[in-house]
Amino acid sequence: MSRRKFLQQIAGLLASTSVVPLSAAPAKRIVVVGAGIAGLTAAQTLRQQGHSVTVVEARDRLGGRLWTSNRWQQMPVDLGATWIHGAKDNPLSALADRIGAKRLITRYAETTTYNTAGKPLNNAESRQLEQWQARVDNALEAAQNADRDQSVKAAVEKALGWNKLKANERQLVQFILNSTLEQEYAGGIHELSAHWHDAAAAFKGDDALFAEGYQVIVGHLANGLDVRLQHIVQKVVWSDKQVAVQTDRGAFQADHVIITLPLGVLKSGQVTFSPPLPARKRQAIAALGMGTLNKCYLQFPKVFWPQDQDWLEYIPTEAGAWTEWVSLTRVAGWPVLLGFNAAERGKRIEQWTDQQIVADAMQTLRKMFGNNIPEPVDYQLTRWNADPYARGAYSFNSVGSTPAMRDHLAESLGKTVLFAGEATERKHFSSVHGAYLSGLRAAQQIL
Repeated sequence: MSRRKFLQQIAGLLASTSVVPLSAAPAKRIVVVGAGIAGLTAAQTLRQQGHSVTVVEARDRLGGRLWTSNRWQQMPVDLGATWIHGAKDNPLSALADRIGAKRLITRYAETTTYNTAGKPLNNAESRQLEQWQARVDNALEAAQNADRDQSVKAAVEKALGWNKLKANERQLVQFILNSTLEQEYAGGIHELSAHWHDAAAAFKGDDALFAEGYQVIVGHLANGLDVRLQHIVQKVVWSDKQVAVQTDRGAFQADHVIITLPLGVLKSGQVTFSPPLPARKRQAIAALGMGTLNKCYLQFPKVFWPQDQDWLEYIPTEAGAWTEWVSLTRVAGWPVLLGFNAAERGKRIEQWTDQQIVADAMQTLRKMFGNNIPEPVDYQLTRWNADPYARGAYSFNSVGSTPAMRDHLAESLGKTVLFAGEATERKHFSSVHGAYLSGLRAAQQIL
């Protein structure tokens, strides 16, 4: 069966609850490690084909790096992934349509950028920023055509003559690199591959977030599944005929296992394999990068920022400090701002207390909107790098890695051990739709 035909059939199955077996093959015992979207997609697909599927999950909740918080009444916010990136022709849009999930569209066109003094850029400043953006783009284009790979930082600094730049020019370049690259790929510019950082394919259209959070997708995919929460996987023992998944609460025997552990967890070595993973899979795990992107949601008693803007950008003196904000006012009507910290700064502030992070965020907002703005009535924060079951937000292509390594990461071990998750997707890494497609792929390999 072709991949296209398979995806078309499975798409219909996932929208229903009926079982329509593709063949009369005997049911298999399958264990799926991880209840994120990749694992739930694979498990639901196989369950609906009549197989006996058990999902083991270390957390006390479903979703993995999809995590909707309902702490604020009538204001569900996603602490993990938020958007369908490129909603047109995206497989997640089709799934959301079938289950009637309401979405809200945010637009990059609705953006205001503030200078270091906290004032919206005037025409001259906007033109200057555009000129530096063009210079950065040209530097990266030249680096991608070079014979040897290097970091984005090294390529840009060499091309722009970094040591000769003035302080305000460096701030503009750092803002560009953080807002367009580190915030996008979650890796630091000293880690991102100049050749391959932007190797992911993209769907067209605006970005869409779920009015009720990504929990609507998680709940739909988990419906009817046998999920064992708070089962921490420790070891996978495999052969060409069967596999055993050992957890802290017992072992599971199966004909197949699908591993959907985040790349950060694979890097940590906290789950071992016997026999060990092949050399090129170990090489891929070591070479690919696991990035950090943390969120700070602030709920206010009133809206004091432009209500018609979705994105509020700030050019800081400290590289990467609160450069990107999203307002949930225009799209949802909520008095909520979402601030991001990516890459190295995102990791560093995880060591701070909640109060220190919020105070730091408020310093930036006061520069943008004045000292008289109100204090937040509540906040919600993430620390994805410190999370032992994620160890980062999502993967990126680092210096020394190649797109082919994602294919190596996705390769099965014989016929029994399969791999899925956003990091295993060569064309759609670092996205929810990539994780979703990887789950379908793993299920197809078994079927």
